[in-house]
Amino acid sequence: MACADAPSCLRNLRVERDNEALYARLAALASDPRLARVYRRIAVAERANAEFWEARLRELGADVPPPHPRVRVRVLGTLAQWFGTGFVMPTVVRLEHADALATPVDRAGQRDHFVPAGAGGVRSHRHRAAGGNTLRASVLGANDGLVSNVSLVMGMTGAATGNHAVLLAGLAGLVAGACSMALGEWLSVNSSREFYQAQITERAERLAVAPEDGQRHIAGIYRDKGLGRAQAEHLAEHLAETPRTALDTLVREDLGVDPAELGGSAWSAGVSSFCFFAFGASFPVAPYFWLGGRVAMFVSLGTTFGGLCLIALGTSLFTGRGLAFSITRQFTITAAAAAVTFGVGHLLGIALSG
Repeated sequence: MACADAPSCLRNLRVERDNEALYARLAALASDPRLARVYRRIAVAERANAEFWEARLRELGADVPPPHPRVRVRVLGTLAQWFGTGFVMPTVVRLEHADALATPVDRAGQRDHFVPAGAGGVRSHRHRAAGGNTLRASVLGANDGLVSNVSLVMGMTGAATGNHAVLLAGLAGLVAGACSMALGEWLSVNSSREFYQAQITERAERLAVAPEDGQRHIAGIYRDKGLGRAQAEHLAEHLAETPRTALDTLVREDLGVDPAELGGSAWSAGVSSFCFFAFGASFPVAPYFWLGGRVAMFVSLGTTFGGLCLIALGTSLFTGRGLAFSITRQFTITAAAAAVTFGVGHLLGIALSG
């Protein structure tokens, strides 16, 4: 459905142009030629969508601005260059979903019309890839480190315990929090892997004992996807000829995981959680290495705000929210936590010294 006013059309045009630029960049970076072709087809489809909104703007008598990709497109392109396209694809999918929900009437029909067949399978596969969620986990880990440690540092500052005590408390909070995060992430990933492995083993045993049940289940899956009964049964029969392929299909469709990954590496998750928590926690404590008194406190607040802006940038990547909104929300939450702990620390300092 066409948009009713120029601002809506302009918003849709920016979204389509961003998607075109991003998928063109992913196509240039993809190491798999098949993926590169799919990304290029999606970029072409996004270009067609953008041309539709450009024409609509002209019909409404509005100016068509020159292309100017937003910051998040450039950041995602840089991350894809450093870590691979699979790293950013879950974030790309979330952003597309957020954009579609923001303008459901204006964009849904047009987008479905232009997106080429075959692209959705790649998107959903990459969306389920465990490695692609590293960006989100990293940003959240850094956020936890910053908020918890600035609260600790402000609490100790409010208690007027002295610069040496504040520094020691901040470093202790950094190390303890990072270790706790790393252990928790390691246990979480390991537990997830063990759960999925048990589910895979159970399905493998059922396939070995009653392969016809597995074949019927696979046929039912493809009927639910829209295939006719005869086509679904023929496909299920073909897949069931190779037990490994049948098991792989059941695991992917029933559990939504890649059997080769099962949630990713627990050690990688633990190490990344440790590093990013420590990174976030370092912002409020760093000034106390060189400064003291009120100067150290105010500089700590300044470095904390700088860290908040970096984390808000990362948050806006996978939420689709604007950078200003993410910074404001992040600052409000962190300032409230720091103010509470500073006040409590001040009261406790008075009570204990008295």
